[in-house]
Amino acid sequence: MKLLRYGSAGAEKPGLLDAGGTIRDLSGVIPDLAGAALSPAGLAKIAALDPTTLPAVAGKPRLGSPVSGMTNLVCIGLNYVDHAKETGNPIPKEPIVFLKSLGALCGPNDDIMIPKNSVKTDWEVELCIIIGTRAKCVSEAQALDHVAGYAVGNDVSEREWQMEKGMTWDKGKGFDTFGPVGPWLVTKDEVPDPQNLTMFCDVDGKRYQDGNTKTMIFGVKTLVSYVSHCITLHPGDVIFTGTPPGVGVGIKPMPVFLKAGQTMRLGIQGLGEQVQKMIAYAG
Repeated sequence: MKLLRYGSAGAEKPGLLDAGGTIRDLSGVIPDLAGAALSPAGLAKIAALDPTTLPAVAGKPRLGSPVSGMTNLVCIGLNYVDHAKETGNPIPKEPIVFLKSLGALCGPNDDIMIPKNSVKTDWEVELCIIIGTRAKCVSEAQALDHVAGYAVGNDVSEREWQMEKGMTWDKGKGFDTFGPVGPWLVTKDEVPDPQNLTMFCDVDGKRYQDGNTKTMIFGVKTLVSYVSHCITLHPGDVIFTGTPPGVGVGIKPMPVFLKAGQTMRLGIQGLGEQVQKMIAYAG
């Protein structure tokens, strides 16, 4: 299934994308795509519905994050062999874990605001894991039992704040709008092998990232298990799993960074695409 949330920011309704590409309203079935709705029983209830019996949503409404009610936006750094090499960093021996502010979360096609005085805002297409049930100190063998599905994410990053202001990554990752997720949550039954998905990111039509999740250092099972030993994971929590090579900071001989007016387009095989316009700080 492809599950989503649509409507104006802060007033999204739950929905389902049917086989014909029509959004179907789920608000008469569940209050939101959060909590128990993301559990195996909750997803089974939705899967048992006949989509044609659900109200069709007219037009092309704004899409929000496909889940709500999360406690944590977790990120994994330098989790692709080729990305670690392009940035000149050693291959991590254990996952590098950091957090994005919940304020960074936004819809897949929302505008991305460049922070005040930023000159090093960068892109990172990433596979996102969506947690479906509470996970604490789970084994790798149990890990997928706690996963509801997957989504596209963009771990937008301000490299000066990330790398040159004390090496606290959270600072460069948590600005408002720096965490678009979606367009939808694809349930795990439709993603039999999350470790073999092609992914890309274009800026103004130029392809910068062209990778595959098979070059991850730590795979989905390992990450869910590892993070659950650090942080209790709750339904709706999102884990950004790292990015393949081709980020702006790694471009030789001169890094490339985002400017107001540019457009990013990114996607992952079977999970959909995002399109975002860069806008200047409006404060």
